[in-house]
Amino acid sequence: MTQGAVAPSERFVRETGLAATLAEVVEPVLHDLGFRLVRARVDGRGEMTVQIMAERPDGTISIDDCELISRQLSPLLDVHDLVPGAYRLEISSPGIDRPLVRPSDFEDWAGHEAKIELSEMVDGRKRFRGRLEGYEDGEIRIEVDLPEVGATVLGLPLDLIRDAKLVLTDDLIREALTRAKKGRIGDEPEGPLGTGDEVDLED
Repeated sequence: MTQGAVAPSERFVRETGLAATLAEVVEPVLHDLGFRLVRARVDGRGEMTVQIMAERPDGTISIDDCELISRQLSPLLDVHDLVPGAYRLEISSPGIDRPLVRPSDFEDWAGHEAKIELSEMVDGRKRFRGRLEGYEDGEIRIEVDLPEVGATVLGLPLDLIRDAKLVLTDDLIREALTRAKKGRIGDEPEGPLGTGDEVDLED
């Protein structure tokens, strides 16, 4: 992850190892196609799998979009020869219980429950679960229930966030379906990619 000021639309979570190299290669291509990278992962258990999670700037992505990305990225990855041996390329949507990787994500999904893991202890703990209150002055704002004082809004420094994702709740599902109807995240409320399905392309 980057240190210091981060633009609202800039990813603060950074991959490591091979996934970081892949992210560096695919992110400019996604940008040129009108998409943005959410996450890159490499799973070496059994058959090698390369997962690229992407979306349009407004949060939408369709099956056709995933197929387009696959067609563009597959030859690119072959040319760079980054992944040893055979692998399966998966292009996926973030899904409803999506990872939160940009400061703007915490604003967009304020009011919904999230899990946040830190790289260092804050108030004696690394893991927090509560209702998002947005992003301000380099900090994630989240309301958590502390045993000693009850509901409290905490500011967690962005540069300490190791992992953050939404928690799948009834309220979140209703909000996601409402946004889908408006064409903001997906083509149809109950259609493909609404919950983070993938499109596979064999190498």
